[in-house]
Amino acid sequence: MALIRKSDIDEVRSRTNIADVVGDYVTLRSGGVGSMKGLCPFHDERTPSFNVRPALGLFHCFGCGESGDVYSFLQKIDHVSFADAVERLAARIGYTLTYEDGGQAPDHSRRLRLLQANTAAHHFFVAQLGDADAAPGREFLGGRGFDPEAAAHFGVGYAPKSWDALSSHLRAAGFTKQEMQDAGLVSTNDRGSSYDRFRGRVVWPIRDTAGQTLGFGARKLFDDDQGPKYLNTPETPVYHKQQVLYGLDLAKREIARERSVVVVEGYTDVMAAHLAGVTTAVATCGTAFGVDHIKVLRRILDDESGKGRVVFTFDPDEAGQKAAMKAFAEEKRFVAQTYVAVGRDGLDPCDLRLHRGDAAVRELVDDAVPMYEFVIKRQLRDHDLDTVEGRVAALRQSAPVVAGIRDPSVRPGYARQLARWLGMDLPMVERAVQQAGRGGAQRAPQRTPAHSMRTSSPAGGWQGDPPPDPEEGLPPDPAEDGFGGGGGFGGAMASVRLSDLGNDPVTRLERDTLMAVLQVPGALDAAALDRVLATDFTNATLATVRDGILATRTSLGQPRWLIELADEVPAQFRSLVNELAMAPLPAGPTEEQLSAYARAISASLVERDLLRRKAEALGALQRTDPKAEPERFAHLQAQLVELEQLKRRLRDD
Repeated sequence: MALIRKSDIDEVRSRTNIADVVGDYVTLRSGGVGSMKGLCPFHDERTPSFNVRPALGLFHCFGCGESGDVYSFLQKIDHVSFADAVERLAARIGYTLTYEDGGQAPDHSRRLRLLQANTAAHHFFVAQLGDADAAPGREFLGGRGFDPEAAAHFGVGYAPKSWDALSSHLRAAGFTKQEMQDAGLVSTNDRGSSYDRFRGRVVWPIRDTAGQTLGFGARKLFDDDQGPKYLNTPETPVYHKQQVLYGLDLAKREIARERSVVVVEGYTDVMAAHLAGVTTAVATCGTAFGVDHIKVLRRILDDESGKGRVVFTFDPDEAGQKAAMKAFAEEKRFVAQTYVAVGRDGLDPCDLRLHRGDAAVRELVDDAVPMYEFVIKRQLRDHDLDTVEGRVAALRQSAPVVAGIRDPSVRPGYARQLARWLGMDLPMVERAVQQAGRGGAQRAPQRTPAHSMRTSSPAGGWQGDPPPDPEEGLPPDPAEDGFGGGGGFGGAMASVRLSDLGNDPVTRLERDTLMAVLQVPGALDAAALDRVLATDFTNATLATVRDGILATRTSLGQPRWLIELADEVPAQFRSLVNELAMAPLPAGPTEEQLSAYARAISASLVERDLLRRKAEALGALQRTDPKAEPERFAHLQAQLVELEQLKRRLRDD
């Protein structure tokens, strides 16, 4: 495959706002001057340590150490090649790429081709919904309260009752049989013949948070269809049912704004909920709600405050009850409070809206009961509470649930509730809960105390927003990836992190000066930068970074300077460069304040170095005999005068 021109790679990077791209996957909030923060998409965390610097075009997680530019973000989050990442971003901004062998090259990226095939198929399905042959599909939607506007809003389409209507259309559009098979749009029989996977069905597009169509869900309409009631795209390189949620592309902004999500069971339930005003509704796609779904939602919920709300709606039948218990098994992965909503008379959101109106759907969500209450009451129904034996058995089963409630302030209230539901004495219930807590509690991994990284101010105070240390138990990153993508840095030695530096005043001053130089390179004039780079750093690790700045000085301040700097230093120091470039500076919100801070902290470092040099010169002067070594004595005196003049000029500046 032809190589993309380096100038095009740089141009696409410079035109792309990394915060917009990351924001398709992570809810970002202001994290200080020129910085945005959110929950890291690369490891499970409860406190945001994932930082994005739009002006620098970089991201860095202070928890797991993942770093890079917009290309490496896409490579890591979507598991695509460097070329795929460049091509995706070029398509996003409408930039035409050129290749090293000259001219424009067609897009041969496998992932992109599959996404393009899905997009073409979606357009085909939507167009077919208006045809006369699609009357059964329109009747199905209309019978569930969805008019053409609703169908268009959710991208609903119709797959013709034909063996090759879609494949013929895609073939004419330039897609190969293999590409259609890889996208899950056609199937192959035992004789090797291909046929459309979706036939005679209403079709819903399943999209990622960026709005790209990954696959489809389809509902059968005809009695002679021997397939399942609902048929989904199989696992493909772009569609993984455990990681997608239908409706998330439409709901993600409301979920982030309200810090609330409603998980329903079907495509029509999502449509009904949104049309009824519950615009945070999503649904799984042919699979039970699981760990990967939780990870996706936690990133969008910004799930670390405990103020979030997750509502599960389940059918009251046995299958729905089992689904509820499975969701409860993973409930502790949320920091948000979890609830369960079960429709009256066994009506799901779609039927509820159809029979009782939009208000009934909103009431269903508003009246949801806490997950713990739902689970306990369900357990109690399995026992005969009219007998002593039944009540004791119920207590034994439900006490671990109460003991497992993560909020200790809520636990006593549930113990009292359980005592009332069982008709038993509160002390007996409390003893059972305590015993269950001692015997069944699983020890959570201990967290490493946060490193006290305080940022020095020119006045000598230490302040700032400390990035958290990695949680204990996370595997070390053996090879930090670089800014530019296309491969990790490698290296046998462990990466050096900010938390590995000393916390003495001198190290902090050197560290904070390098942070200012990396983040506000234009604040210092050439002479001021010369003085900083000529300083003798006492911390050998930071001196290595300083040497890297010296080696790349000609590129200082240019868009790719930090990338070149990361490539210049030894592999184990590259993560440290990332952190120094991303850690928050204790300065005001304006460029003037940032520049003033950078000049002040740099002057503090230079003044400290002048003081050290003056002390050394004074010591040498005291050890020098002016009669025996008059020239050396005079040289040292002149050096002291020069150092004093430099110090005064520095303060005057």
